[in-house]
Amino acid sequence: MFPEYFKKNLVFVGLGLLFCPVFIQAQAVDWPYYGGDQGGMKYSTLTQVDKQNVGKLKLAWEWKTGEKARPEFGTKPGVFEGTPLVVEGTMYLVTSYNRVVALNPTTGAEKWSFDPEAYKGGQPPNGTGFVHRGIAMWKDPQSEKYTILLNTRSTLLALDAFTGKLIAGFGKDGKVDLLEGLRWEVDPRRYTNTSPPVVYKNLVIVGNGVGDRLMYKKDPPGDVRAYDVRTGKQMWSFHTVPWTGEFGADTWKENSNETTGHTNVWAPMTLDEKRGLLYMPVSTPSNDFYGARRKGMGWFADSLVCLDAATGRRKWHYQLVHHGIWDYDPPSPPSLITITVNGKKIDAVSEPTKQGYLYTFDRVTGKPVWPIVETPAPQSTIKGEESWPTQPIPSLPEAIAPQGVTLEDAFDLSPALHAEAVERLKTLKLGPLFSPPSYEGTMMRPGILGGANWGGAAFDPQTNVLYIKVNNMAAVAKLGVFDRSGPRAKEVDSDYVSEGRTNGLFHDGLPILKGPYGMVTAVNMNTGKKVWQVPFGDDAEMRANPALKGLKLPDKLGAVGTMGAIVTRSGLLFVGGGDAAFHALDAKDGKDLWTYDTKVRTGGTPMTYMIDGKQYVVIAVGSGDETSLMVFSL
Repeated sequence: MFPEYFKKNLVFVGLGLLFCPVFIQAQAVDWPYYGGDQGGMKYSTLTQVDKQNVGKLKLAWEWKTGEKARPEFGTKPGVFEGTPLVVEGTMYLVTSYNRVVALNPTTGAEKWSFDPEAYKGGQPPNGTGFVHRGIAMWKDPQSEKYTILLNTRSTLLALDAFTGKLIAGFGKDGKVDLLEGLRWEVDPRRYTNTSPPVVYKNLVIVGNGVGDRLMYKKDPPGDVRAYDVRTGKQMWSFHTVPWTGEFGADTWKENSNETTGHTNVWAPMTLDEKRGLLYMPVSTPSNDFYGARRKGMGWFADSLVCLDAATGRRKWHYQLVHHGIWDYDPPSPPSLITITVNGKKIDAVSEPTKQGYLYTFDRVTGKPVWPIVETPAPQSTIKGEESWPTQPIPSLPEAIAPQGVTLEDAFDLSPALHAEAVERLKTLKLGPLFSPPSYEGTMMRPGILGGANWGGAAFDPQTNVLYIKVNNMAAVAKLGVFDRSGPRAKEVDSDYVSEGRTNGLFHDGLPILKGPYGMVTAVNMNTGKKVWQVPFGDDAEMRANPALKGLKLPDKLGAVGTMGAIVTRSGLLFVGGGDAAFHALDAKDGKDLWTYDTKVRTGGTPMTYMIDGKQYVVIAVGSGDETSLMVFSL
């Protein structure tokens, strides 16, 4: 009679023969999935913390990871990006070093810890140091016991959630080698995982990560695989680069599908559990900025792909970037949302992208909710490159981040610095979105961090408004001939390499374009129109730059960060978007209602839960040797 949403949040009061639902907050509300639910809405029904009392949030407890650099293995922990789960009275999380820990969710006391010793394999190839965003859990319908699934480096582990010990019957002694069954032999040092698996019925589904800087034929493939959650047996595999004879193989010219890897799903995936549909954001093939060795559209690269979760068969796909040469791989977990467009209710999936668009589809048919128009794009002048003549531009929703670069976008906090930025920009190629990399260097905005990134979006099903933290930091895409005698010759085999795939900076590290450099955007997904967009966060390092001394600066410069937000039924957004603070915003207008000085940069997407009648709000902070989990309550 009542959806699960209400069952957790009401009691029945008898008045004679009349029974009325009375909304009283439950004593316990879990956060059982990385994105709150399998569809990644990042929405909580909790209302104890609201707009009136959020300013009274205090640090309830803090848990420090205690992880340090391990010079004997050449490793160091990166940003603490984990989002914990809370299930039936226990918090579970994964650290930067891929250690799984169970904590008391009211005190932070450690119950158990399991260390896969991933650091012994050396530093991952992703350039970020060790990071991991989350785990998945499976409840055995027979025994009702929980299993924790962790994809660490090139291994999939199954742990008993009560003891933290490996489950012997899964794979070999609780472990599955993810390199087994791949198309060609892969060096385990060049294969990694940073996002949580997905669990569907008795299957655990995993993607993988591959370092962007690795460029050679037969680099690690991006196949997505499903394993039996009890035995570890592989049940299906989806080839993100189709093998010869498979659907889509003819979109890879000159048989480049036979030698191309990457094209992996490193970002979180989401699931329509009721329909058994899996949604995968598939990334760019290597080289990210030069595609002469992989000519053609190259399905399923840079695409949103929907699979039958039970079998791995493709249901539909839509390529968001044709023949990608910008590192504009879809980085965000696809948001499964229900909206009403022109009076029609639609179960939709919306994919936030680095290029600043929300590509939105009927999640069953794959039909775009609003027209997506193939639009002529600037063409490459690089020898051997065959950039695609058009790119797919959605008519709605409106773009969530600034796009393209002109001289008018130059840094503007002082006349002298503005003039200097203009002169520097004149030495680079400027143009609209999808201007290709060049020998001179092309200013690309959004840059390689987006727009959107792995933090993705939060969606409020009460208002059908989607909220997303976005970046506004340009990058330089500059190609140069590779030095085959250099130190990277063993890991790179490329005609061209990118020399400037970093943030667009000038004058001792100042952004070459004007800010704000981080924003939160709210979009009404019934209309596709932006509701508001506000500067978000600050950059203390930039503010301290000597070149800005004595200048009148904005209150918020904007923080560049890849993590995301959550939204609650009480109308609050909790965001840790990359500055040294945790924020609560008013979902109605983006006003900052509460800010807590975390001392170090925030690292993870927040979550919230209730236990013993008290609501807690959580965020991971820090990087390297200074990482902790901060937990707040009233």
